[in-house]
Amino acid sequence: MKSWKAVVAAIVISVASFSTIAAEKVTVFAASSLTNAMNDVVSAYEHNTGEKPTVSYASSSALARQIAQGAPANIYVSANEKWMDYLSDQGVIVPSTRKPLLHNSLVMVAPNDYPQQHITLNDSLDFTKALDGTRLAVGDPNHVPAGIYTKEALENIGLWQQAERLLARANNVRGALLLVERQEALLGVVYKTDALISNKVKIVSEFPADSHTAISYPVAMVDGRQNESAKSFYDFLNSDEAAAIFSEYGFEDVNFEDEK
Repeated sequence: MKSWKAVVAAIVISVASFSTIAAEKVTVFAASSLTNAMNDVVSAYEHNTGEKPTVSYASSSALARQIAQGAPANIYVSANEKWMDYLSDQGVIVPSTRKPLLHNSLVMVAPNDYPQQHITLNDSLDFTKALDGTRLAVGDPNHVPAGIYTKEALENIGLWQQAERLLARANNVRGALLLVERQEALLGVVYKTDALISNKVKIVSEFPADSHTAISYPVAMVDGRQNESAKSFYDFLNSDEAAAIFSEYGFEDVNFEDEK
């Protein structure tokens, strides 16, 4: 009898342990522009704790819609406030955990062998001539944050009407970068952090900060999925160690606390 009870107890303990491990799995949904930096942040966290969160990268819009439909994400990092607002309106995120995490800036890039080193962004720019038969690679302005910022900036500079018919619309900002790297588009608009990680493109213009809404990356925990491991990684994302890693990739104003 004692032996039987011991076996039952062992099974109960094993099941409980398995359930705890399963419950503590951490899944992060993050904007594609964070890929390289976030991978390094995850590596640092794994080195510190022995735990490795799973990160799914895509456009902020696609990830937000998936979360709203019940995708099993614990943490969401968006490339703009719009899609975090969307999840907030859906009642999907924990309001107290929403905070701005990072800032970025917008640049125009060209292949390294593009003949011009600098392009002046004003309403006298001839995009047709500058693109030489190709198109302007951008994140789709209808839903991709980088594309939304791009449209706003080009409108304010007086170039949108000319540029709109010449766009190559990518599903995310990394897709736009890839088009330029392959020289399928001779110019593209991406985040500065994306340009800095590529050895196949050069920055030919930087958009004035006042030409578009500030590029803010908010983070939040998903309601109903706040396990202890998720909370631990969320805290690490807001730590000085993570801030230093993000800074290495060109992200700006990390861990600013007073904007919300």
